[in-house]
Amino acid sequence: MGIKVAVVGGGSTYTPELVDSLCDNEDRMVVDDLVLLDPSEERRDAVGGLSERILRARGWGGAFGTTGDRDQALEGADFVVVQLRIGGQSARQVDETLPVGYGCLGQETTGAGGLAKALRTVPTVLELAEETAKRGNPGAWFVDFTNPVGIVTQALLDEGHRAVGLCNVAIWAQRRIGHYLGVDPDAVEIEHVGLNHLTWIRSARLSGESVDRLPELFNRHGPELELESGVPIAALRLLEALPSYYVHYYYQHDAEVALQSRPGHRSRAEVVADLEAKLLDEYRNPELVTKPAALSFRGGAFYSLAAVRLMDSLHADTGDIQVVDMRNDGAIPGLPDEAVVELPAVVDAEGAHPLPQRALPPEMLGLVHHAKAYEHLAVGAARSGSRDQVVRALLANPLVGQYPLAAELADELLAANRHYLPRFFPE
Repeated sequence: MGIKVAVVGGGSTYTPELVDSLCDNEDRMVVDDLVLLDPSEERRDAVGGLSERILRARGWGGAFGTTGDRDQALEGADFVVVQLRIGGQSARQVDETLPVGYGCLGQETTGAGGLAKALRTVPTVLELAEETAKRGNPGAWFVDFTNPVGIVTQALLDEGHRAVGLCNVAIWAQRRIGHYLGVDPDAVEIEHVGLNHLTWIRSARLSGESVDRLPELFNRHGPELELESGVPIAALRLLEALPSYYVHYYYQHDAEVALQSRPGHRSRAEVVADLEAKLLDEYRNPELVTKPAALSFRGGAFYSLAAVRLMDSLHADTGDIQVVDMRNDGAIPGLPDEAVVELPAVVDAEGAHPLPQRALPPEMLGLVHHAKAYEHLAVGAARSGSRDQVVRALLANPLVGQYPLAAELADELLAANRHYLPRFFPE
């Protein structure tokens, strides 16, 4: 029997990138049935139309379909890839702007905005996972790319679902390092450690070599790494690590909030909304049979490659090493086994098995502990529908952490998202 992949949020403008990668990697995994699930008929027509043209133009012979029927999409699935966005870019706009009025970071995956997104997302994803367990093929895998990935994956694994979280940060960093070193990026081995969107690369080596190339990169490409990470090169040298871009929201919070507070500042939600409108217009062109160049500006670079490689490893029991989100299980000393972390892991048919890591220094471990406590509270808030739990989560959030600020933000965020939060506002 062939492999069926269901893409939840298949109307996303990311999807043509994903189907293109499925074609690129048919030597690793052949998909016989691909279905895109999305509630928007307009997006199903535009994105689904281009996706099918790409597949057929590249000689892909499997079955393809789009649907708004969840049960139909999940029936018999071997993999369910989740890339949905509850509330679309308009809800994201609230995530990125409302907290700024309170002197807090406006961002859709970290801080108060990230919590709002988690409250909207976790219940829906848990329902999807429950239906996948009922309707999918035995042993079906649930692959989550929906942000905040760490919180969503924590919720899934806490409930015992057969799930792996996935982010593009590690594969993007690996490819940038390969670019700077002038080598095949697949030959770069990175020591990527932390929580989703709170990670550091502590070493970068080439396959078969023992020399850490990070000092060389800092010396030769300091300005570029400073720009891409958002963290001053002096701090990179101090940490002896390359943080992900999201870490600068912690290290330079006040400067980022000042930037977001400037008159005329455009949120990422506004930029992406404009870009998506243009992309969807391009996707409707019946002559278009390749992903348009403008898609590279959408964000999420190399996510599709990572997703296809992950599915292949889970299906074919390859045992290769990939960076994913899974239970810690002793990999990072000092963190509970059940804490979801983002690390290199051996991926086989039984799932992702994290590789043991060096102990984190206090300046990293302390922040990871702080953020992990917040993530656990965020999961509890999303599942319970408790306003008090939301306040507790914001108090524990390293980017909020004050009272009565946490209570005021909780009430504002809940009110702004009322339409998407039936657990908090039952009829």
